[in-house]
Amino acid sequence: MYEAVHAYPDGDSTVARFAETAARMGYDGIVVRTRAATSDPGSNVSSDLEALREEYGIDVVAGVEVQSDDRSSASGSVGNFRPEFPVLSVRGGSDGLNRFAVESDRVDVLSRPTDRGGGFNHVLAKAAREHDVHVEFDLGPVLRESGGKRVKVLSRLRKLREILDHYDSPYVVSANARSHLELRAPRELCAVGEAIGFSHEAIRKGLDAWETITDRNRHRLSDAFVEPGVRLGRYEGPVSDREEYGDREAGGDSE
Repeated sequence: MYEAVHAYPDGDSTVARFAETAARMGYDGIVVRTRAATSDPGSNVSSDLEALREEYGIDVVAGVEVQSDDRSSASGSVGNFRPEFPVLSVRGGSDGLNRFAVESDRVDVLSRPTDRGGGFNHVLAKAAREHDVHVEFDLGPVLRESGGKRVKVLSRLRKLREILDHYDSPYVVSANARSHLELRAPRELCAVGEAIGFSHEAIRKGLDAWETITDRNRHRLSDAFVEPGVRLGRYEGPVSDREEYGDREAGGDSE
């Protein structure tokens, strides 16, 4: 299971501190949503992340969360960042941004869809399913808010769950931590989820989805990938597998 976090300078803790804490809590990886945290000018980003993976025994994924006030600027940012990051999310919250995100094949995750008063309905749920955009269940406010704010958050989460469940739309789960102190172990998030109407399995599925997105997009960003079903190099699997998945060698002879 993976968790997605906001590291310094967007958050309060460094990537290393997040990696250390997440590994201790039993996570297999973290997605760093903060572009600047993994894109320091002059540094070898790949080497830096690989060093953290080796030190803490946990996958560390460079991600980006696009934050914009309108659809046009969001589209430009998505186009710029998509070739560079295995995980790309768009922070929603308005009707326009929510719709843009779920209708874009280049977006992996719509985060915080109801934060700024935006709605989420059956039209958006069907679009998210069609374009394989994962909608975020943000459990952070449940953990950190109280009183009336917490009640409103719970109401929104339950409504969102009902819509996504009905249309079988993809989703991710996160505590949306900005500090390593805000991280919660998978079993704790499962307990919170069950208390507000989610099943244990549903929370685990949402945490696992971050890894699924990462693995898929790392393959797509690799030099071997050409397009879905086409890759460079000789295919080593049995013929039955090749027929099942429709793989063929780019530039090779057809069989």
